[in-house]
Amino acid sequence: MKRKVVITGMGVVCPIGTSVEEYCASLKAGKSGIGPITAFDTAGFDVTIAGEVKDFDPSRWMDKKEARKMCRFTQFAVAATVDALENAGLLGEADAEGRRLVKSDPEKTGIVLGNGIGGFEVVSESHKKLFDSGPKRMLPLTVPMMIPNEAAGNISMLFGTKGPALTQVTACASGTDALGQALDLIRAGRCEVIISGGTEACIIPFSVGGFQMLKALSTKRCDTPQEASRPFDADRDGFVLAEGAGVFILESEEHAKKRGAAIIAELAGYGVTADAYHITAPDPAGAGLSAALKSAVADAGLNLTDIQYYNAHGTSTEINDPVETRALKLAFGDHAYKMKISSTKSMHGHCIAAAGAVEGMACVLAIRDGFYPPTINLENPDPECDLDYVPNKAQHGTITVAASGSLGFGGHNGVVVFKKYEG
Repeated sequence: MKRKVVITGMGVVCPIGTSVEEYCASLKAGKSGIGPITAFDTAGFDVTIAGEVKDFDPSRWMDKKEARKMCRFTQFAVAATVDALENAGLLGEADAEGRRLVKSDPEKTGIVLGNGIGGFEVVSESHKKLFDSGPKRMLPLTVPMMIPNEAAGNISMLFGTKGPALTQVTACASGTDALGQALDLIRAGRCEVIISGGTEACIIPFSVGGFQMLKALSTKRCDTPQEASRPFDADRDGFVLAEGAGVFILESEEHAKKRGAAIIAELAGYGVTADAYHITAPDPAGAGLSAALKSAVADAGLNLTDIQYYNAHGTSTEINDPVETRALKLAFGDHAYKMKISSTKSMHGHCIAAAGAVEGMACVLAIRDGFYPPTINLENPDPECDLDYVPNKAQHGTITVAASGSLGFGGHNGVVVFKKYEG
């Protein structure tokens, strides 16, 4: 028997909410968080829109002095972790050094976070200083701020966790794979509590320019940004870059029950595959994602027909959406037409490494509150995408099992399965 792994806390910072309840309300309302880029001057760019986290003040969650030593992606991760630990009842009172240590065995408390790009804003700024003024003008903390594992390291220090502090980098599948790795660590008995999820903040000229050169981003609707992300719609023209973080507190069922924790849901299964096909494009047949879906459902001890809701990767790109549709049909057969499927990227955009965590949270909230999040802007469905994508408005429904899938550059496929908790 596999150890049950349960969710006892959640925290989120994303374009449609800086708290779990604000995020949930936005999902139910079909609210878009896409707008004009304010982080930098977009003159000369074809892409002028993104999913930014507006009015983010890190001092709401952490000391201002500490925040200044962190890149934005780390600030997001710390903020989401504070809320998740508080939600789980595991955030202790401040010690003499101002740290709020976790109320669990530090040696058995770990961190697994997904990140894709790291502190690109520091890389860009120091790179400019290097060539404009020489190496002595570079930012002193360039290296520790830019590296992708900075978020996990800072969280470990701030909250006193002494178990593994790992960083998962599988591009846009990073957040999902982090949850899967955390699931395996708890099942193996290496940890009793894990802070897990994903974080990303790359709305800077370097990243936007790079994705623009790949022809991956939406450019047709910069004048109507809230309509730009339109997964499964025939008029889609690319994804909308976004930022944010999603963090879960995962525990073994025994640990959570022993301390009397309120259990939100169960993280029940994980599947992971590689396409071995192309550095950016998914396997056109959807075979890799299909195999990950089947593996995740089997790992959860369920049948494919048990899945009621699937939160799709649904990037709103020409290639991804038909491939994902084919993968669902390949994995589920006729049941693919009976499931509810949606892409919440239509509302919050593509949070890159944080995507799987933010979207996995949508699954948990769907189970908790009994609703199917919508795919907004689905006005002219692509004939190749002929499943039930919950168009435009959220729908009510009782959900006991949901899955979330993520695809990453390099051919990475990750799927996690969530269940309503039955003690």
